[in-house]
Amino acid sequence: MKKYFIPALRLTLVMFLLCCVVYFGLVYMIGKAAPGGGGGEKLMVNGKAVGYSRIGQKFTDDKYFWGRPSAVDYNAAGSAGSNKGPTNPDYLKTVQDRIDSFLIHNPGITKEQIPAEMVTASGSGLDPHISPASAYIQITRVAKLRNIDEASVKALVESQIEANPVGPDVINVLKLNIALDAIK
Repeated sequence: MKKYFIPALRLTLVMFLLCCVVYFGLVYMIGKAAPGGGGGEKLMVNGKAVGYSRIGQKFTDDKYFWGRPSAVDYNAAGSAGSNKGPTNPDYLKTVQDRIDSFLIHNPGITKEQIPAEMVTASGSGLDPHISPASAYIQITRVAKLRNIDEASVKALVESQIEANPVGPDVINVLKLNIALDAIK
């Protein structure tokens, strides 16, 4: 027994050091080197924190661009998607309610024009981005309520497009709305 116990104990200690000390320290140092020191990129307006760039925010006021719906009501402590399948009647009703609401708040838009991401929640429920198509479809509503010409709002949207090297281009909704509020 002693023949196997000592090597097993050594291996356990080495793996403990590698997995719990070295790995944790490496991840911690990488996080501290990231923007925001591992705490995320905090967005400030007039010296006041308004949110984090990588966590979705809830915008329901028609004068703002809306982000993706959230299955957890944008609660970062409970990040999750819906467990309901695409044929679940409750899920289908939720999506239809979102479609109806979007159509009410965006007159002149048809159901077929609504990007799927505007009526379906992301896997985390905290997606801070929308596609340019999802922003473009909201320009008329936002411009009208803010008394700004649509061309100016469209130019603002286009200035906020972030090139994504691994997928389609995206727009951070919080950053877009901060820039929108900066327009006088």
